[in-house]
Amino acid sequence: MMWRDPGTPADDYYQVRPECKDVPESKFRIKAGKTLSARKWNAAFAPDGVLDIGKTLNRIHRGGIHPSIRGEVWEFLLGCYDPKSTYEEREEIREQRRAKYEILKEVCKKMFPLIGSGKFVTAPIIKENGEPTEDPIVLQQISLAKEDGAEEHSDVPMSKKEIEWKLTLHQIGLDVVRTDRTLVFYESQENLAKLWDILSVYSWFDGDVGYCQGMSDLCSPMIMLLENEGDAFWCFERLMRRLRGNFRCTEDSVGVESQLSNLASVTQVIDPKLHQHLETLGGGDYLFAFRMLMVLFRREFSFGDSLYLWEMMWALEYDPDLFLMYEEDLEACERPDGTKGKGKSRKQCGKYERENMRNGGAAPLPISVFLVASVLKDKSTKLLTEARGLDDVVKILNDMTGNLDAKKACINAMKLHKKYLKKAKN
Repeated sequence: MMWRDPGTPADDYYQVRPECKDVPESKFRIKAGKTLSARKWNAAFAPDGVLDIGKTLNRIHRGGIHPSIRGEVWEFLLGCYDPKSTYEEREEIREQRRAKYEILKEVCKKMFPLIGSGKFVTAPIIKENGEPTEDPIVLQQISLAKEDGAEEHSDVPMSKKEIEWKLTLHQIGLDVVRTDRTLVFYESQENLAKLWDILSVYSWFDGDVGYCQGMSDLCSPMIMLLENEGDAFWCFERLMRRLRGNFRCTEDSVGVESQLSNLASVTQVIDPKLHQHLETLGGGDYLFAFRMLMVLFRREFSFGDSLYLWEMMWALEYDPDLFLMYEEDLEACERPDGTKGKGKSRKQCGKYERENMRNGGAAPLPISVFLVASVLKDKSTKLLTEARGLDDVVKILNDMTGNLDAKKACINAMKLHKKYLKKAKN
């Protein structure tokens, strides 16, 4: 019998507080020859810094990324940098972005001096009409920040945008103290404040979406993987480019509802019996899957496994034109040499992206929809035989927490995607 490398556990990189006993252990293992190592990653760069990302994508979706290089690889997967850029060009972009973040942060600090002070609020600072709440804890924190040299420009009347922004700051603080609280990393007040700063600045930066619950779960890994706060901010901003539609709310609907509707359509095609059963139980809107799509399975997997799942998804979906699309604000993506983004090399694309390119047609669904569909398919028998109401559906899905296999989920999602494209054509 052939010997198989069981791999090295990666949980040491994301240490859990000793008093937290019921935290699921990560299934992700660092495996020689499978996990993308620092050596293999560095070998994919030409001497001038141009990256042959196609060489790394297969390895990522087969075995994930070594935690020591995860942050810098994510910057490419999320479109922070163009793989065709040189070391010099990337350094220039990095410095420009860091400076831009500091300017944004300074704007926010002038409006509320606790930004960047190493402290944060968990109580409301103003009322709906813009009047201060006079909360004694908040007043004390502000006065301490002022002693440290921060200034508050309170003599200028507040705009509607500023009032709305200030109304969210305590909610961000409440979410920050709940986020990944089992990890040693967040025992540090400094790290909690950094997470609050980034989310507060993002909320001002993206006025259309602002801040919504769930964003702290998406942002938390960024500040653990990227030491520089500005780098972490822009990496989070790139992730939000993919997901901000889910968080966009109107008076009538929440953005994620369109993805839930896509999930219903996919399940109806690949498992009509289960779809019919869920409709009978009153779950045809698929709201029970809301959390999985909003925060990309952060609650269903251990911390380490959710990162593994994310990077596999991004490697499968990778489009080498991502950087250009984001930088040029989703325009035609004309390249300097006159070629269009459509001429991209399939070798530089992720496997899921290649399938969509082959299929052509309408705008492709994100792989996350097929991941949720694969989890439902996996639990189909249990849901059909044991679920007598929506509470049972929620319980069955909640019981999966910590027991899901990220790699298996991705493999099954790819199979369902193929099956769906085939059936949808017929």
